[in-house]
Amino acid sequence: MECALFLDFDGTLVEIAPRPDAVRVEPGLVADLERLRERLGGALAIVSGRPIAQIDGFLTPARFDAAGLHGVERRRDGEAVSGGRPEDHPDLRVQVERLQAQAAALDHVLIEDKGASVAVHWRLASGDDAQRAEALVRQAAEALGGAYRLQLGKAVGEIVPAQATKAVAIRAFMAEPPYAGRRAVFLGDDKTDEIAFASVSDDGGVAIRVGDGETAAARRLPDPAAVRALLAAWAAGGPIDPDALPPA
Repeated sequence: MECALFLDFDGTLVEIAPRPDAVRVEPGLVADLERLRERLGGALAIVSGRPIAQIDGFLTPARFDAAGLHGVERRRDGEAVSGGRPEDHPDLRVQVERLQAQAAALDHVLIEDKGASVAVHWRLASGDDAQRAEALVRQAAEALGGAYRLQLGKAVGEIVPAQATKAVAIRAFMAEPPYAGRRAVFLGDDKTDEIAFASVSDDGGVAIRVGDGETAAARRLPDPAAVRALLAAWAAGGPIDPDALPPA
């Protein structure tokens, strides 16, 4: 069965940077993704916690199918098929303002306002400020109640609409051409990808964890450099056999 390929961005295609705007896209990656998309008959999508507009900016001039904000936004074949506007989330906007005010006293803590979600980054913060930053995002998520959920990742906590998951986004793609009838293959690197790993595996696909850590994925690659090398080989015509990758 032919594959449908779903790729996380940060920590999977590119190395994680101290700040979200500081990631570096390796030369040749975009061209490899375009060739691989063509080989897969269009069944390639980026599935990220970033907004789709940011993904486009990093992968310019290409515009791939994409799910952004953990599935709040989705685009297929150049058309937006779902989306999330900041004005649709008034309760979240209140918490974003509170987080920005409270984090102002913390060194190297970044509030990343994504409109329909918000992320608090403490990768560069000291121990005490990092703990305070995590406590702040936990408090904000608790105040929002069941309409939103908190996702904790690598030195980041993100509040997203409860119904938005990468698993739901991938299943939505898989119900539509050119993805329908193929076997889903999803590569991700973080705790926030584990729900999708389990979902893809349950649906008969292949989940691939990038990096170490316990995982629901069946396969593993060590780092983004290994991911890029694999994608380059697939783009060049090598056998696409995710089952041959090292076990997790």
